[in-house]
Amino acid sequence: MTTKANSPVVIVLASGRGERFIAAGGTGSKLKAMLAGKPVLERTLDAVRASGLPWHLEDIGHPGMGDSIAAAVRATPDARGWLILPGDLPLVQPETLRAVAAALGGRVNAVQPQYLGERGHPVGFAAGCHAQLSTLEGSLGASSILRSMRAIDSVADLVVDDVGVVTDIDTPEALARAEALWIERSARR
Repeated sequence: MTTKANSPVVIVLASGRGERFIAAGGTGSKLKAMLAGKPVLERTLDAVRASGLPWHLEDIGHPGMGDSIAAAVRATPDARGWLILPGDLPLVQPETLRAVAAALGGRVNAVQPQYLGERGHPVGFAAGCHAQLSTLEGSLGASSILRSMRAIDSVADLVVDDVGVVTDIDTPEALARAEALWIERSARR
């Protein structure tokens, strides 16, 4: 983990078993699958590192995403907040991570990016959510916390021009689409 004062910590979730990827015909771990010459997880971590935000990789096996989030939050108790980023979102842009982090605070306790009307990741949570996040369990991640915050109008939806917030690698077909997007993006640079 790197540190930067007064910044939320990006939690990169890499504990899953990738069962959907394997069930759809993929071989091995989706996080180790190659995307433009590098493993998916390394592409995700490259974006996190480039954001300049502090981060924590949660790659110890846990029963579910909720358990992974809880362990990572407990491991970073002094964070100003957390950005929950599944490790299989290799196209997320560093500037998107910074924008979600910057939008935390004020009257909102959570921030969720949207691309063309579709909600994605990373979902940002303010430091005041520590107690709720640190006790999560099961496979649903933090969706129950996000729903309860939406009910009290405490979530900001942040519109971003970043297809990476909704491009996860759950199937070999999704990996092929991500590869095409990566190549297209690289050609524009």
